[in-house]
Parts: sequence; C-alpha cells; structure tokens
Amino acid sequence: MEMSREKLCASKADGSSDSAYHCSACHGDEEWGSTSRGRAKSRSLSASPALGSTKEFRRTRSLHGPCPVTTFGPKACMLQNPKTIMHIQDPASQRLTWNKPPKSVLVIKKIRDASLLQPFKELCVYLTEENNMIVYVEKKVLEDPAIANDENFGPVKKKFCTFREDYDDISNQIDFIICLGGDGTLLYASSLFQGSVPPVMAFHLGSLGFLTPFNFENFQSQVTQVIEGNAALVLRSRLKVKVVKEHREKSTVQNGIEENGVVSANLEKEAGKQIMQYQVLNEVVVDRGPSSYLSNVDVFLDGHLITTVQGDG
Repeated sequence: MEMSREKLCASKADGSSDSAYHCSACHGDEEWGSTSRGRAKSRSLSASPALGSTKEFRRTRSLHGPCPVTTFGPKACMLQNPKTIMHIQDPASQRLTWNKPPKSVLVIKKIRDASLLQPFKELCVYLTEENNMIVYVEKKVLEDPAIANDENFGPVKKKFCTFREDYDDISNQIDFIICLGGDGTLLYASSLFQGSVPPVMAFHLGSLGFLTPFNFENFQSQVTQVIEGNAALVLRSRLKVKVVKEHREKSTVQNGIEENGVVSANLEKEAGKQIMQYQVLNEVVVDRGPSSYLSNVDVFLDGHLITTVQGDG
C-alpha cells in the first residue's frame, strides 16, 4: 500500500468570494505545493544518527511537495490565489469553480432507510425541475416500493439516468455528487470513482457525520451555491492499495468482464500474478475472508519486517 493525495473533495457552501483568484486548471499554469489543514509552515524534519555511529545518516521530510491535482471530475477545478507568497495554499482559501456549467449530478442515498425517502424526493424534484439537471441514481434505489409506487414522483423518476455498481462506468459523466446519509454513504461514493472524484456535497442524514457537514433544512440555497461555483473545498487523502495474488486459474477478460460475468476492477496480469489496484478513503481492512483458519500476516515497511500478526484480520 502507498499513501497518495487524491482528488476527493467535500464542498462546504460559503457566501464569500475573491476576484483575485484564478483557476490553474483553466489557465494551464499549475503550481507546486501541498495542501494541509491549518496554517502552512515551511520546515523540514531530519533524523540524526546515534552517537558513535560512523555512517552518516540523514532523512529529510518537507511539506513542500507536489500539490494535488486541482481538477475534480470532468468540469470542476480549484481556484488558486496568485498573490499568495506561500508554497502551500491555505485550506481556508480553497474554493470550487467550474470550467463549464455543471449539468449532471449523482445522488447517492442510503439504501433501506425510510427516513431518507422524503429528502431524496425533494432533492430530486429540485434538481430536475428547478435547475434542469441530469440526475443519476443507482438502479436499486428506484426498486424501493415507496418510490416505485409513488405516482406523484413518477414524472420525475422517468427523467433519471440509472446505473448499476460494478457494471456501468459513469466516471466521466458526473459533474458533482450529492450524498444523503452518514459517513458510510460518502465512503461508498468515493469507491465508485477510482480515478478523479467529482466534488462531493454530503448532507448529514445518518448516524455518523464526521465527513458530512451539510444540513438538509436549507438544501436549496446550498445546492445553488455549489452549482454556481460559490463553495469552499476540503481535500481528503485516499490510500492507493495494490493487491498482488498468485494467478492459479486462467480466465479471459474482455472489455473488463471475466467469463463468470464479474467485472475486473483495474486489474493487470503479469508473470503468473494478478494485480488489483484500488483507491480507498479512510482505511484498508485485510481479513481472512471465507477461510476458517487463522491468517499469518507479515507487515513490512520499506522492505524491513515490522511484525507478524496472527488472527482473522
């Protein structure tokens, strides 16, 4: 596994704006730096060798690294402040802008939660009728009897574009994402986009709300601010996970679908090995799966054995 700064961002509406900003993605003048929360500082950390050591050892870490890619999905990008003297942009000044007006939105709703049905309907009616947006929803969301049997919601439902997880690729068709639920809903939305993640607007309608800052009471004004590009950005880091497995059985892969109908997720095959790569938010869980035996996991860091863990994960 390796840590990388990816392109998932959570939007928080804000009424302030600054005319001095410009979009580096639009003008092609990419800056270098890295983004961190709080005040940016220029410093480096170094480790000194123990006394009596004859080998010179020095490890330097600096916050002045390459900045994250400032484009999110097909149309969104981040405004840059040309007057700043820092290599690292203040997170409080990170703002959303659009190369072109957004037209498509993905609405992710927590499944099997009756309390979200009314907010989901109100949001979809507002997006389609008031803003003339193209709304994408999961096919399984529309299978809910409370939505399928609602005659008043029928005209709105006919305008939806539906997709199926692991079968349909919508990564280049979504301008921004709206989540209705808790943190788990946001984590699921992140997993749908293994490349560039469009801006994510997460409403707190679940049990946990560490990553979901929006309240649904005044959703109309907040959604309008995001559509108009008047919103702040919070960048989130994702883990790049590469799983290498010994290739035991041969299976042909055509158009990303194997013989058994399972979609192969970003998969490579080389020299008898199968390599799967994922971008995940928050954490990676390694467990024994369906096996009834304990697993022995050897943990290495930079080629050095750290520890061996025996257990179910």
